[in-house]
Amino acid sequence: MFFSISLLVISVAPLCGALESGIIGGNEVKPHSRPYMVSVQINNTHKCGGFLIRHDYVLTAAHCLDDMEYSEKDKLDVVLGAHNISQAEPKQQRIQVKKYIKHPCYKRNERPNDIVLLELKSKAKLNKDVKVAVLPQKNENLPANQICSIAGWGSTIQDGAASSVLREVMLKVQFNFECRKIWNDRFYTNSMICTAANGKKAFCEGDSGSPLICGNVAEGIAAYTFKNNCLNRNHPEVYMKISYFIPWIKQVIG
Repeated sequence: MFFSISLLVISVAPLCGALESGIIGGNEVKPHSRPYMVSVQINNTHKCGGFLIRHDYVLTAAHCLDDMEYSEKDKLDVVLGAHNISQAEPKQQRIQVKKYIKHPCYKRNERPNDIVLLELKSKAKLNKDVKVAVLPQKNENLPANQICSIAGWGSTIQDGAASSVLREVMLKVQFNFECRKIWNDRFYTNSMICTAANGKKAFCEGDSGSPLICGNVAEGIAAYTFKNNCLNRNHPEVYMKISYFIPWIKQVIG
């Protein structure tokens, strides 16, 4: 039985200083090797990636919920412990979202501050298949050319259907000044990260909100890429820089 809920949007004291995105050119991950991964679902349909940061909070991209503003009857859930989201796997945990808290400086259809916290109605049961992601401890820039990874259930080809199984791809961090030069005033060097475009590997539709993992730390949140062409060679892919938002995250979740 499905239950509709009214989702509460909360604003907190401002700390102000896209496009949906799938894994192209990647590989299927070893099942449950990324136990922090979350499928954010609206009416039981995968919308975006996300990741567990506490037993009762998930972090994802704010634009994933833009359409929720006009339809509070929609059912917003997260699925944890999943590998194949087209199946009811025994290790999966489906938890209803109690409320969502968008960054107070986020504006619909705008790129800055594209981050939202989802408070869960019940606590996730942590185990070997469901774990909390490691977040950065301090705000600092990632070194260029570092190899990081991102996983998701998004499209495996441009304009294709979402993947049933979790897939991952390795990407290289690009210099901030290069991203700024290409994206101009749409890239904020203090609050964003970008990875180099090579025309072969990318995140794409359905992967927004998934974490960019460098080492074992979630450093970025997939936010946007070149419109209608995830494999555009001239435009790096962009993420919200999690370390920049740590003060806001701590303020919200205590």
